[in-house]
Amino acid sequence: MSKLQIIDLWVKVEDKLILKGVNLEMNTGEIHVIMGPNGTGKSTLASTIMGHYKYEVVQGQILLDGEDVLSMSVDERSRKGLFLAMQYPSEITGVTNSDFIKTAMETRLAEDEHISLFKFIRSLDKATKELKMNSDLPHRYVNVGFSGGEKKRNEILQMKMLQPKFAILDEIDSGLDVDALRIVGENVNNMKSDSFGALVITHYERLLDYIKPDYVHVLMGGKVVRTGKNELIEKIDREGYDWLKLELGLVDDAPVRASVSLGTCAINPSNKVK
Repeated sequence: MSKLQIIDLWVKVEDKLILKGVNLEMNTGEIHVIMGPNGTGKSTLASTIMGHYKYEVVQGQILLDGEDVLSMSVDERSRKGLFLAMQYPSEITGVTNSDFIKTAMETRLAEDEHISLFKFIRSLDKATKELKMNSDLPHRYVNVGFSGGEKKRNEILQMKMLQPKFAILDEIDSGLDVDALRIVGENVNNMKSDSFGALVITHYERLLDYIKPDYVHVLMGGKVVRTGKNELIEKIDREGYDWLKLELGLVDDAPVRASVSLGTCAINPSNKVK
């Protein structure tokens, strides 16, 4: 069993403070959901965990099995078992899905180890069928010409193949029709095990018809203000967030939207990973 800890995390971007003391702890075998009004820092949290260079950690810690995640480069975080399903997946012309996934898998092996091609193809075919994706997917360039829903399913395909310890799923439900939502949700839920956990960021309660969370956290004003279970989801579904703002004495959160895309998570124009 692995543990991911976020301790008193304060983060700013472009000199604007967004996260203001986030505390959250999760284990493999658990699915945690983060909800909250727009502009309260949900995607900022996802970006910071995976090391987006534009997000500056002012104070706090992120620990994976006791190791300091903030000292790791983006690729190190991935190799240690963190995975981000992006809100806006990038297109990569000239690189096929099969080459992309196989290369990503092999970077996690020792230098002299390789993945059996037969075993890889069999696993990829199985995962593709479980997500009800087209059989030509391995030969298509990564996300090129994909619909929004296909891109989101492709993110889950990568997750299924890489088998991370913790997946951060940033609004994977946006752009999905009812059938695709069910397929994606069920595939994520079926991965839950002693070696896999997920942090799901969503605005929509409908996704949680298929992904069954163990804990639900509400992020407002840059920090987690309430943690609960299904009854908290039901209350938000009925009443929104105004009741919680009144209860906590919070004014409406002004939209906080940094002009960055999660699709550029590992790209730094200065070639410096922070």
